[in-house]
Amino acid sequence: MIFVSPAKKPGLRPCLTLAALTGAVAVAFFANVPAYAEDANPVLAKVNGQEIRQSDLAIAEEELGPSLAQMDPSTRKDNVLSFLIDMKIVAKAAEDKKVEDRDDFKAKLAFARNRLLMDSLLGSEGKAALTDEAMKKVYDDAAKQISGEQEVHARHILVETEDEAKKIEDELKKGADFAELAKKSSKDPGAADGGDLGFFTKDQMVPEFSKVAFALEPGKISDPVKSQFGWHVIKVEEKRNRKAPDFEQVKSQIEQYVVRKAQADYVTKLREGAKIERLDQAAAKPADAAPAAPAKDAPKPSDNKMAPPAKK
Repeated sequence: MIFVSPAKKPGLRPCLTLAALTGAVAVAFFANVPAYAEDANPVLAKVNGQEIRQSDLAIAEEELGPSLAQMDPSTRKDNVLSFLIDMKIVAKAAEDKKVEDRDDFKAKLAFARNRLLMDSLLGSEGKAALTDEAMKKVYDDAAKQISGEQEVHARHILVETEDEAKKIEDELKKGADFAELAKKSSKDPGAADGGDLGFFTKDQMVPEFSKVAFALEPGKISDPVKSQFGWHVIKVEEKRNRKAPDFEQVKSQIEQYVVRKAQADYVTKLREGAKIERLDQAAAKPADAAPAAPAKDAPKPSDNKMAPPAKK
């Protein structure tokens, strides 16, 4: 999803529907295989006379991507080519044993074929939707949603009891350094950073915390504040009006949003024209209900990163 709503706004997560429908769209290796001219697609190996070409290597690398991430290019190529050679050898052995005649193999083959067809078509639809105009519109719409929204930069110290929080407050009033006291006393994972929470908007924190933090003036320290996580002492460092990040900072997120929304819309359209009969749970819900449509509003931009979940 894209640049990005706080975790508390599931309505701004347009990609969930598509992910639930396809599961495999992110792979989409079939759709992304490049076209090769004969001279640019050399034969890399032969197994019992069967050729393995550069294009075969590209397909395998795309599918095996995560397992190859830590390898240098030379090692990656050697490993993938060895895999393809082994695959050819074992596939031939499977043919000799008539594995392809088994019902379970036929079912898996049909599933793989449908999945590749789906991934290829959805890949094409997403690519066609990825225009400069579409991305600019998503960016502009998202940027408007956050114009003027206030952000607070704060630190906090989190302890178990009110008595502990009051002792912390007393030490701070006597001149103790907030960041050093946070490192020593706070049970929050951010204690090592002096309790620094960075900038956040109101809905990125639990309500009790946000209410106090946004009411404090910069440089001020709160009385102990209770939340579901314990007792907080809060120091506000700075306040500012939030602004949209530069387009280039969130371009990759915009691209993902445009592609996935186009794919989700396309699946929804196809569903509306299909005759779907659910025989397993006819009484539980309508048989041909379409998936929920993606959110109409583009998600909000964060500074230049995915917005964090509500912090403790």
